[in-house]
Amino acid sequence: MALLLTASCKAQLTENTEDKKVGGPFENREFFYFGMPENINAIDTSPGWAQEGQKLLVTGTVYRKDGKTPAPDVIVYYYHTDVSGHYAVQDGLDPRVNRHGYIRGWVKSDQNGHYSIYTVRPAPYPKASEPAHIHPAIKEQGYQAYWLDGLVFDDDKLAGTSYRLAQQNRGGSGVLRVLLDGDLQIAEHDIILGLNIPGYGEE
Repeated sequence: MALLLTASCKAQLTENTEDKKVGGPFENREFFYFGMPENINAIDTSPGWAQEGQKLLVTGTVYRKDGKTPAPDVIVYYYHTDVSGHYAVQDGLDPRVNRHGYIRGWVKSDQNGHYSIYTVRPAPYPKASEPAHIHPAIKEQGYQAYWLDGLVFDDDKLAGTSYRLAQQNRGGSGVLRVLLDGDLQIAEHDIILGLNIPGYGEE
């Protein structure tokens, strides 16, 4: 599948200490910025795309808190395991982010709030009961970066009822319905800024 090109937007490469703190504790918040490119597109192809595995497109729209108005210029950071369930490292990876592995990247919502991530479907941790997942986090103007619920797949047997009931639905449900388009799995995930995020919108 030919990957679409889009105009890029410059990113904020370091944390602004004046941004409002929301979302509660965020382990490794600083990882959000390590390696962040100056220009970020609304479409990204992760390093995992080159792995032998199920190709995956995660795509959707970022909305403001009303759940209706598209939100442009919002940065989504993501990382996930490889096809063996490990946060693998590669030559050239900033050693400060070894815990996140090399399958990581950023997208920035376009003027219609849209974003797309082409990657490989991750595997669950070896010998673990947690479903395979993608870790997303958000940076919008005026707020510190905050994490969202992990993105899991509704066809994953490990994402059962007990798992789903335990989720906080930060930014919306992270349980994604998976559709097949040829050899590509497509999972839609819309994000609602501030939804179920502690401290968001408070003065």
